[in-house]
Amino acid sequence: MASWDEALGEFLKPFVARLGHKKRRQMCPLYVAGLIGPGERKSMQPMAERLDPARYDRFHHFISDGLWDETPIEAELARAADRLVGGPDAVLVIDDTSIPKKGSHSVGVAPQYASMLGKRANCQTLVSVTLARDEVPVALGLRLFLPESWTSDVERMVTAGVPEPFQAPRSKPEIALAEIDRVTAQGVRFGLVLADAGYGLSASFRQGLSRRGLTWAVGIPKHQKVYPAGVALVFPLAGRGRPRKNQIPDQLSASAETVLAEARWRKVSWRRGTKGPLSARFAACRIRIADGPPQRIHDKGQQHMPGEEAWLVGEWRSSGERKYYLANLPAGASLTKLAAAIKARWVCEQGHQQMKEELGLDHFEGRSWRGLHRHALMTMIAYAFLQHRRLEQAVGEKKPATGTTTTDPASGPQSCPQGTLLGITAANMPPLPKGHLETANLILPK
Repeated sequence: MASWDEALGEFLKPFVARLGHKKRRQMCPLYVAGLIGPGERKSMQPMAERLDPARYDRFHHFISDGLWDETPIEAELARAADRLVGGPDAVLVIDDTSIPKKGSHSVGVAPQYASMLGKRANCQTLVSVTLARDEVPVALGLRLFLPESWTSDVERMVTAGVPEPFQAPRSKPEIALAEIDRVTAQGVRFGLVLADAGYGLSASFRQGLSRRGLTWAVGIPKHQKVYPAGVALVFPLAGRGRPRKNQIPDQLSASAETVLAEARWRKVSWRRGTKGPLSARFAACRIRIADGPPQRIHDKGQQHMPGEEAWLVGEWRSSGERKYYLANLPAGASLTKLAAAIKARWVCEQGHQQMKEELGLDHFEGRSWRGLHRHALMTMIAYAFLQHRRLEQAVGEKKPATGTTTTDPASGPQSCPQGTLLGITAANMPPLPKGHLETANLILPK
């Protein structure tokens, strides 16, 4: 295979072609190379010092101040991701990742739940969209969520450079649906949408996926109400007065935990890990989700009416913890297929960890909306390139070396050890050649 910097230049040609101005066409390859290359810190100043200290101002201008449109670059990333892992058997994973931050001036920073810490902390939260197939994830989008403490302060948003279309309050599920629409319009192919309970508990999110004709599997809290699949709507008998005009369910809803409490749980293995098959006990039944319009039902007060028919799935882990999910997969889906679909979501967490630990996703030190999103975009491009190399190596190698990937004809490329991509890390990445800024000119499209 070509040396990594030559391969990077070839990979970046379509991205660079969309940047227009010559200086931007120079800075993009340098910035991405700086993210991939050696060094503990991947913020602008340390990268500029390693690459070309005299050009720090250009680095800063390219990311934080330059007047260029990210949309064509995002579209090119979507095309690259689709070429790598897109298809009807791919999954689109919706999640979020947090970036701990001190102070209060960086855009979107506020005390909020930080998934990586498992508690509330002062941080930024990015809604993520990841395309994956055969356990190979490629990040497609990272969009900042603005808490109420920001959306209620227009002056604060203007100071941080938040574009006007993004100043209106939007929940994480609303951001996720908008991102799904964006990548779908850009031609990204996938067969299943996955999300954790942070998104799955939103009825509007689930219903939005179904309205778009998408197949989905999402986590839910244990108290999510559901009806039996055979529930029927009937007119209640009126003891006196006029006949009732509104139908009600002939059975009451119950929590997911209650419905599966007496279910038959079966051990299912969904894939093979580094230490053998990964398995847990699962149970599933067909239900109707209690997320329809609210209606008074007898003496129970306002209750949500039966909505879409779906699978209710429970997972009983070896630790004793139980998790619950909803999925609109076909009624004939097997328990093994349901389990495999649900557990495919883990790859996005691996992607987040690799982009932070190896590519400096969380190293950006600026405060602006534009700078944060451009840094995140360059990080995703760098990650896509490493996945491109990973798949290239998996196809090209007949005998896998330790710590690399291999190709199984039955299941496709298998995952690298967690925390590495192709064995290409900051610890063993070859140093960039001197005068790499001039080298960048060689990889511009003619």
